[in-house]
Amino acid sequence: MNALPTDNPFSYPSTLAHQAPPLDRIRDSHLRPALLAGIAAQRAEIDAITANTTAPTFGNTLRALEESGQLLARTTAVFHSLTAANTNAELEALQTEMAPIMATHSDWIFLNAELFARVQSLYTSRHSLALDAESLRLLERYYTLFVRAGAQLNDNDKQTLRRHNEQLSTLAAEFLQRTLKGVNASAVIVDSIAELEGLSAAQIAAAAQAADSRGLQGKWLLALINTTGQPLLAQLKNRALRERIYRASVVRGLGGEFDTSHIVTSMVKLRAERAELLGFPHHAAYVLEDETALTAEAVNQMLARLAPAAVANAKREAELLQQLIDRRANESKQEPFKLAPWDWEFYAELLRAEHYSFDADEVRPYFEMQRVLHDGVLFAAQQLYGLRFVERGDLPTYHPTMKVFEVFDRDNAPVGLFYVDWYTRENKRGGAWMSSYVDQTRLLGTKAVVINNLNLGVPPDGEPTFMTFDEVITAFHEFGHGLHGLLSDVQYPQFSGTNVPRDFVEYPSQYNEMWATSPIVFANYAKHYKTGAPMPPDLMSKVLAARKFNQGFATTEYLAAAIVDQAWHQLAVSEAPEASAVEEFELAALQRAGLDFAAVPPRYRTCYFSHVFASATGYAAGYYAYIWSEVLARATEQWMKDHGGLQLVNGERLRSAVLSRGFSADALTMFRDFYGADPDIGPLLKARGLATET
Repeated sequence: MNALPTDNPFSYPSTLAHQAPPLDRIRDSHLRPALLAGIAAQRAEIDAITANTTAPTFGNTLRALEESGQLLARTTAVFHSLTAANTNAELEALQTEMAPIMATHSDWIFLNAELFARVQSLYTSRHSLALDAESLRLLERYYTLFVRAGAQLNDNDKQTLRRHNEQLSTLAAEFLQRTLKGVNASAVIVDSIAELEGLSAAQIAAAAQAADSRGLQGKWLLALINTTGQPLLAQLKNRALRERIYRASVVRGLGGEFDTSHIVTSMVKLRAERAELLGFPHHAAYVLEDETALTAEAVNQMLARLAPAAVANAKREAELLQQLIDRRANESKQEPFKLAPWDWEFYAELLRAEHYSFDADEVRPYFEMQRVLHDGVLFAAQQLYGLRFVERGDLPTYHPTMKVFEVFDRDNAPVGLFYVDWYTRENKRGGAWMSSYVDQTRLLGTKAVVINNLNLGVPPDGEPTFMTFDEVITAFHEFGHGLHGLLSDVQYPQFSGTNVPRDFVEYPSQYNEMWATSPIVFANYAKHYKTGAPMPPDLMSKVLAARKFNQGFATTEYLAAAIVDQAWHQLAVSEAPEASAVEEFELAALQRAGLDFAAVPPRYRTCYFSHVFASATGYAAGYYAYIWSEVLARATEQWMKDHGGLQLVNGERLRSAVLSRGFSADALTMFRDFYGADPDIGPLLKARGLATET
């Protein structure tokens, strides 16, 4: 089944610790033959299942299906990691080539009539099979996956479905590549150092170094990230430059060489057509049936409940910012101006300093990256779960700035490997994410191998890396996903780690954010990078209190993006607009929801909304998941506080009830097993400053 030459690193399971990928030996040229061989191998394995003349059993059908595709799995894990975090022209071409091939392969499995017949036969008699709970759930889950994939369609409709899936995978790959190129091309070039007032010396040096790398000696390059808001807007005093950066950010994907509007509308129409083919009124209905939310109506109701209070809070914040603008203009005898989106973060930072008597420059030296990682992110996991992290400098990586840690349990039993890739690069997509090289599964005898990606700015050579407090929170968030993978303890790959509904997967990650602001953890990592002195108690109190500041803005920009996502994916086929109407459609959706507040644009606008359009599935109709999961996360945070906080007994309860179980049980049942009751929205409303909303 495996036609790969033995010198291809994918031809056999890795011999490194926990089957870590041999990234030092993997070349781009190894990936295509390994992917194709992996597809061929899995097809042969499934052909063997369907050719079996004995009656279907759990072992010869479901377990055999779970054991299939191991070559393909280890290859795709590396392939997806590289195309997201360390891509190049060759990998992009391969991504474009393989996207429809992979979609076709998935359809070949789930639209395979003979395979479905065996699964259906077992499903029909499932209660007489005497299966253990996880095995029964696996059978029921596979039946659901086959049906949702179209296994019950007639042959003509199956063929149509295959074409849609191929086209969607191709378009998603193109969107991802254009978005990456677009964000790089949108970097703002500055000719005068005077315009950079407000940035630190290290930031200015890094901007000069970035310009030099593009052959722009004597200039400064300000790179963008993929969100609408750009971190530098909080620091730059030059209003004209802030406006340039903002406008460069929000026009990405709308026309020009890296236009994505036609990709968006094509994907929206194809998704709507596919949903209709499968018996759903629109794509959101199809997606949400398999989430904990269950219906589009439930999502719409939650977003509608939160939006008015969020916008009201944001408008109150805007009034305070406008008062500050007017006051400063009067003091300097200059003409006042109306608050604009490119002003918000700058004046919010000034207002934060006034209210809490500190500014970002005062705080930044206390958030040095290595200390945040070791004494913050990993320390909290040590205290709560008894984990031990040992750096493995001998394990290969794809970039020299990466780190690898072997993880051990409190009884010194191995847990898995944790990779860290926190720096931005031009060939790395924006944002932050967790992914997996190896999933934990008792069936295959594997431990988890996971990676966290961030996009921190690269400092000048020899300088320390400082994080903003938002970036610190993001690091804890992504490690929450990492723990979900590392602490998995399931029998079957289908249920491992983060293989859970989208509106549940963000629960462990958002909950883990609480430890960034826990006084015990905060005091352990927030130390001056030169002296090692802890952040003074009064400053620490101000920083922690300031987390509640600007919540109207944060909630409104998020909800706006979630509303835009739902608007696109609650369209019937006949309602899909043309590419030229993307901006108009987006604005109309925000107006209907009462979220068209010009000073607070969506966190992502449509044409660079990678969560939704950069993969064939991804978070399409699922961006609401962050706020849905946050209900569970904030309730868990409150439970932790009520039960003594950072203690092993609390970590063990969460681990055994939720983190170790993957999707081997119903998501909300797992939450109730931990929390002891149904989800309570109260802690979320309080945390978001929406507690008065009824």
